[in-house]
Amino acid sequence: MTDSRAALRRLLEGNRRWAAGRLEHQNQTVARRLQLAPRQDPFALVFSCIDSRVPPEIIFDQGAGDLFVIRTGGQALDELAVLGSIEFCPVEFESCRLIVVLGHERCGAITAAAGSLSDGRPARGHIQAVVQALRPAYETAAGQPGDLIENMVRAQVRLTVQALKENSRLAEIDGLLITGGRYGMESGLVEIIV
Repeated sequence: MTDSRAALRRLLEGNRRWAAGRLEHQNQTVARRLQLAPRQDPFALVFSCIDSRVPPEIIFDQGAGDLFVIRTGGQALDELAVLGSIEFCPVEFESCRLIVVLGHERCGAITAAAGSLSDGRPARGHIQAVVQALRPAYETAAGQPGDLIENMVRAQVRLTVQALKENSRLAEIDGLLITGGRYGMESGLVEIIV
């Protein structure tokens, strides 16, 4: 599937099945595993948080070989491994013409980063790299009315989508759609926000 809009519809239809408790569990068979053994053609890449409550293949009701999935705390984007992995997918696979940046309600990484940044105390170990990567979202959200964490989740999605759209390598790919959404914990639904 190379049509980015059709790919997004497929993801959102799967998400509605998940939210309604009507999963199809497609592409999760032994036959599918054997079909994928020699090659893969995922139709989308989901860049999401490491949160165990938000597994992309499950919340979008997809199976083996359907999605590339990259997960970091708060979808923290770096200039090396993560960005290189994101570029790899649509560059090397014509089937992948959709990138979805997926934030979620009650994000622990964002909550921890907000606490660290507001208190001025560094996080332990390499977690500080995640805090620093989330600093622009904190700075964007800090002055807004409403809940700081929710505003920061949305800001992080928007800033990441913007950064990916400004990436010169991704900009060269015809038909690539880069969008972002927010997952609601209770509803199970993904809302496209950018």
